[in-house]
Amino acid sequence: MVKLREMRTEEFADFYQYAAEAYAQDIAENQGHAAEKSLELAHQALKRCFPDGVESKGQSLMCIDAEKDGESILAGYLWHCVNQKEGSTFIYDFYVMEAFRGQGLGSKAIELLEAKMKDVDIKQIKLRVAFNNERARKLYEELGFVVTGYNMSKVITG
Repeated sequence: MVKLREMRTEEFADFYQYAAEAYAQDIAENQGHAAEKSLELAHQALKRCFPDGVESKGQSLMCIDAEKDGESILAGYLWHCVNQKEGSTFIYDFYVMEAFRGQGLGSKAIELLEAKMKDVDIKQIKLRVAFNNERARKLYEELGFVVTGYNMSKVITG
């Protein structure tokens, strides 16, 4: 069984640590910054998004729980932001811990999010998937997501 629930205050530090490292890696790979600069940029961005931790306005931090040996344990995170005016939500981060991958938890978590969004009259889920993340792209396509554009960049040298 998979559950999608609001993140508790005591879980935020672990999420933040994971998110900073993952975002720094994304920045380094996709923007060409050195590791130290990438981590600095990731921390700056996350501090802007979460000035009040889990209580930060406009952000929805969810935990993905899985049942293992009769107990509910943390299996991942889902961070999204609802835009009521557009009738959409944007997934900023979606992570299933390695020990839980390949078991259908990612699909189920997205389906649970979709059901929650339907209940509050949200009509669309948006996201960005990194160019080199084939596994995630395949999952999203299987769940009915379609490519709506491409993010592109160019490093200016000299």
